[in-house]
Amino acid sequence: MLLGNTVGSLSALQRAILIGSLLGDGTLRKQGTRTNALFEVNHAFAFKEYVDWKYEQFRAFVRTPPKARKGRGTRVAYRFTTRSLPVFTQYHEWFYRDGRKCIPADLTLDPMTLAVWFMDDGTKSRSAMYLNTQQCSMCEQRNLQRALLEHFGIKSALNRDRTYHRLRITTESTTVLENIIRPYILPCFQYKLHS
Repeated sequence: MLLGNTVGSLSALQRAILIGSLLGDGTLRKQGTRTNALFEVNHAFAFKEYVDWKYEQFRAFVRTPPKARKGRGTRVAYRFTTRSLPVFTQYHEWFYRDGRKCIPADLTLDPMTLAVWFMDDGTKSRSAMYLNTQQCSMCEQRNLQRALLEHFGIKSALNRDRTYHRLRITTESTTVLENIIRPYILPCFQYKLHS
C-alpha cells in the first residue's frame, strides 16, 4: 500500500477515493509519450453530483472542471481528468500490468474506499448486494473476497453473471456492508441501499 502525505502526495481521503474509484469505474492512464499518469473520472451525466464531488476532492490536481460529453448513442457522460503527475504514476504502477488494470494483492480497504467502490460498481437485488467485478480475474476476485472478510467481516460469494463472475455479498453480510458505507453514500446513490 502506498502511504505518506508529503508535498505532491495524496491525503488519506484522496487516497481512499482514488483506490475506490480504481476498484470501480476510475481509470489511470498515460497519454502518448508522457512519463506520468493522469486520473480520469467519467460517469453518466445523471451522476453529475458524484463527479462534482470527486472533482472537489481532486481540484488541486485538475486544470479544467468537469464537462458534459456526448458518447455513443444517446449517452451523455460527465467527466474530468487530472494533470499527468508522479503521484498518479505511483498508483498506475501499482494497479496496472501490461496496460491492463489489475487488483493489487496487497490492497487494503477502508470505509470510504468501500463506499466509493460501491457507488461506482455496486448494485442491490432483493436482499443481496453485488460488486460488479466481472473484469477482474478469478484470482483477483478471490483477493477482493479475502480483503472484504479480513477488513470488515463481510462474506461474499462468486456469482455467475452470464459468462463472467461478480461478487455477491451474502444476505447476512448485506446489513454489515450497508452500515459501513451508509455515512459516505451521496444522495444520488441512496437508491442502491435497501433502507
